[in-house]
Parts: sequence; structure tokens; C-alpha cells
Amino acid sequence: MVIVMSHKATDEQIEAVMKRLKEKGFRINLSRGVERTVIGAIGDETMLGDAGIELLPGVDKVIPILRPYKLASRIMKEEGTVIRIGDVEIGGGTVQVMAGPCAVESKEQLFEAAEKVKQAGARILRGGAYKPRTSPYSFQGMAEKGLQLLAETREKYGLLIVTEVMDPRSLPLVVEYADIVQIGTRNMQNFWLLREVGQCNKPVLLKRGLSATIEEWLMAAEYILSEGNPNVILCERGVRTFESYTRNTLDLSAVPVIKHLSHLPIIVDPSHALGKYELVPSMAVAAVAAGADGLLIEVHPNPQEALCDGAQSLTPKKFGKVMVQVGEVARAIGKKV
Repeated sequence: MVIVMSHKATDEQIEAVMKRLKEKGFRINLSRGVERTVIGAIGDETMLGDAGIELLPGVDKVIPILRPYKLASRIMKEEGTVIRIGDVEIGGGTVQVMAGPCAVESKEQLFEAAEKVKQAGARILRGGAYKPRTSPYSFQGMAEKGLQLLAETREKYGLLIVTEVMDPRSLPLVVEYADIVQIGTRNMQNFWLLREVGQCNKPVLLKRGLSATIEEWLMAAEYILSEGNPNVILCERGVRTFESYTRNTLDLSAVPVIKHLSHLPIIVDPSHALGKYELVPSMAVAAVAAGADGLLIEVHPNPQEALCDGAQSLTPKKFGKVMVQVGEVARAIGKKV
């Protein structure tokens, strides 16, 4: 449930409400908005009994949250969450673009990709050091060496780094090197991993599962939020349907739906959704028009030589053209890139 405090409520009154809730066994999440302070109480509401929370000084109203996700709900936090990493904001008025190769392959490849995507206007470099592949014989990534190359690239080009974590065992290492920790589609319901990243101090990029409903996706985010990490970025990357022409079916309706249901920022990955580079530009532009807070786009200096997902990767030249189009659409809806 949510306890909405009066705009005149004092810090002492807020503390008194939280103390009463904690005594009843509730976990507390405090959200101080521009216009109101909200206390999220997570737990069994039958335990309240006659606690009389609504009668405590400073309380405006008590609202039950009927949806299974509590902390991710816009009822819990009316204003959209803005995640700040240095001078980069995700969820604000800027469309943040994360771009780079699917997998780290070499220092030369990564440096060239970083230089080109930065020139085009991206602020965040994507690159996989650990690669979950359908086949055990496919390239699995460079592991720690890849993370080291990503860190070296950040130092040289001043880009933030987003990279995927595969399991709890490798999480400490990924957290050491990454600015944003990515949970891939195959791990969206790896609940042990979700709990672990919920305890780390880095923002988490949570991709939607292959066949996940929006509610299941938000419940996965709830696992992370419930462990104390408020910095979750949702990523729509297409869902599996009967259509086989594209790799997946990009669900752009998820963007306004998430904006309605949740305060969490949402970005779109058109590369993995479509699987074909020639389809990526139009869907990247469409995602921004739909209200996405950012994009995740694969860019490779030589896609034909890529060890992973070359067919969906843009060349730096094509990416530069996409960034121009994205900028035009962003400005048309009152945002910037």
C-alpha cells in the first residue's frame, strides 16, 4: 500500500509513520516527490489490524496497490524516475543512445566503434564481454579481458559502459568494470540474479524476456527494486511471435504502456528485435516518437566480419545517419539527443 503524506507533513511525522509500519513488519520505501511525499509499505496488509495509519498526524490518505508490482508502480511514485550517472541522465528530457558492437572482439574493434559512436552523439558504449549464445559452439565472449578492454575504452573516449552479466558468480567482476549492468532477455526471470543485482550499487538495464508479458517484466523489475536498488532501466527488445521474417516482433506499444503503469525509464533495442540492419533506422525513429527514453543500437566497424550478430549491426556511417533522424524526431516531441 501507499501512504500519501500531506504537503505540510513534518520530518518527525513522516518518521513516526515509518516507525509504526516497521513495527508491523513492513518494508519501507520512501519517495520524496516535487509535490508530495509517499511512503510505500511492502508486506501483508492484514498485519496492520487496527494500527490506524490513516489517523496518524501528517497522513493525507492510504491507497492500496492492487497490482502485484508495488515499487515499480506509478501509484508508488508519480513522477518518472531519472537515473543520473555523472552528467548523463536516463529518463529525463534527453534521448540517450547506447551504441556499440554486440561483443567485444579486440581492442582495435572496440576503439574504432567507440570513436565513431561518440562522434555521432552517443554517450554510452555497449559491448558484451560475456555472450549468452544459443549454440555452445558459438563465440562466448572475452570474459574479464573484454571487461578490461571496455574499461580502457571508457578511459580513452569518456563513454559510459553498459555490459551484460550472466550469473551471480561473475556479478562482482562486472560491477567492478561497468557503469550499467545489463540483464539479458534469457535472464529476465533468473530471480537469484535479479536479487543479487538489486543489492549492487550500479544501475541495471533489464531486457524484456522472449515471451514475457508486461506484467511479468515489471515483476522482474520488482525483484531488483525490492532489494534496494532504485535504478532500473527497462529495455524493450522484441518478443517471440509466429512471424519469422524478423528475428522478433518489436512491441512499440510497450513504451506508452510502461509509461502509464510505471515510473521507470524505458529504452528500445531495435537491433535485437529486428535482426536485420536495414530495418533498424525506421524502428529507432519510431521508438523515439513513441516516447522511449533511449535506444540500444548495435554498431560494428565491419559487420561482415563480426563474431556475433553482424546481420543486425549498423556501420558507423549508417549509425551517423540514424542519429540525425533520431535527433529530428526527438526535437519534434520536445526532447533532445
